[in-house]
Amino acid sequence: MKDNNHISAKVSPLEQFGYFCGDFGGSLVNLYISAFYLTFCTYVLKISPAFMALLFFWARIWDAINDPMIGSLPDRFRIGKSGRKFIPWVRVFMVPLAISGVLCFTDVSNFPELFKHVWVCVVYILYGMAYTGTSMPYGAMASVITDDPIERTKLSRARSFGGIGVGMLFIPVVSLMIWDKEGNPVASGYFIMAIAAGILSVIFYIMLTLFSKERIQQEHKFAKTTGAAAATGGQKYSFFRSVKEAFTNRAMIGIMVATIGSMFLSVQSMQSYLFREYYHMPRAMSLTSIIGLPAMIVAFFFVPKLAKKFGSRKFIIMAAVYTMVAYGILFFIPIPNVYAFMAINSIAGLGSTVFVMLVWAMVTEAIDYQEYKSGDRSDGTLFSIYTFSRKIGSALTASISTALIGAVGFVAGAKVQPEGFGENVRKLLMGMPAIGAVLILIGIGLIYPLTQKKSAEMHEALHAKREAELAARQAAGEE
Repeated sequence: MKDNNHISAKVSPLEQFGYFCGDFGGSLVNLYISAFYLTFCTYVLKISPAFMALLFFWARIWDAINDPMIGSLPDRFRIGKSGRKFIPWVRVFMVPLAISGVLCFTDVSNFPELFKHVWVCVVYILYGMAYTGTSMPYGAMASVITDDPIERTKLSRARSFGGIGVGMLFIPVVSLMIWDKEGNPVASGYFIMAIAAGILSVIFYIMLTLFSKERIQQEHKFAKTTGAAAATGGQKYSFFRSVKEAFTNRAMIGIMVATIGSMFLSVQSMQSYLFREYYHMPRAMSLTSIIGLPAMIVAFFFVPKLAKKFGSRKFIIMAAVYTMVAYGILFFIPIPNVYAFMAINSIAGLGSTVFVMLVWAMVTEAIDYQEYKSGDRSDGTLFSIYTFSRKIGSALTASISTALIGAVGFVAGAKVQPEGFGENVRKLLMGMPAIGAVLILIGIGLIYPLTQKKSAEMHEALHAKREAELAARQAAGEE
């Protein structure tokens, strides 16, 4: 879909809904696996946390190789007849993602130990590749839907509420299905919810493809500009050049460091252990989203307004300080009542919500910054490099938290865990967000260079550049 005359057009509510659907569809599988794959493997398949920690680590190493290759596909190849850059690739990978999620929660507990261990590795890596195939083009789409910073903030907010929506509507149901009333795991419940997640995921991805427009269609041969950009303007796409330029992009580096920190803010896989082993109420986890709903509503209305007033960069810094203080207090002061804990934890988590709601708009800013510096756009490649930082953060949190679960006393297959294990899990779950907030402060406060003023200057220059490119195409008779 070409609409180059309106690259700064308002993003309609229907388009925002479509973009929301993309994250909702991906999060159905991704958040389900992130939150429950570890508990499924340790409680149902009786695989040790140490083995799972190694799996998470090596899977992310593979992602380091795999992500840039898959992420660069839209920059290298156009498929389909629509002329769209990213949507066709979402269509290619959305069904494999759904199938891989079902395979992850297939009960192979009665199979030989070697088979079980190989199985959990293979299906988890397949899931990671399929999720990369959908998430890379989906995330990069925001930079070609509009170049207006305010409209991109709307897209970022819509995307953030995809994951939040899954957390509120789907994840609570999972907790009721995978534990019986005595707190024992139900293998069939995991499998049923995986099927539901897969089917719904495909449906929501289809809605993304129907309601989304890719307005910014840059032809490389018109990318030539003046000054510093002239060095690379007009050149054919080069994967290695794009990677090299990305790692000299301070905006991208800053957001990558902050994103690694953000992975420590929500260690979802550990929550099941907290509710089962510390509070001895695993099914109560289903109420976390309901109790946290008022805080989410407040964030939905006020975060965009405050970000506009203070600037996204400054507002995220403020939120990170708040998160560090809030979870530092919760680390030292335990909350014995599970319902009081859920309410207080939802308030403490508002700081992380700010980052989640604004980060995607800042990623597109970093992609624009690359074009501003070099003259070329490589949205898919740059977004894949950014997503690599998310995988690194995910690997660190998953591997470290999983290894620590074993280190503080978890015994795979045991009906009752050792005394003190629940308290150790509580401290881990409260301490890691405080550490993550420090990394966000470093990434956004010290490295990320785009203040409100610098961002406005950049967008003014890019807008003039694109108008010139459009005029050149029209003069050449291509429009």
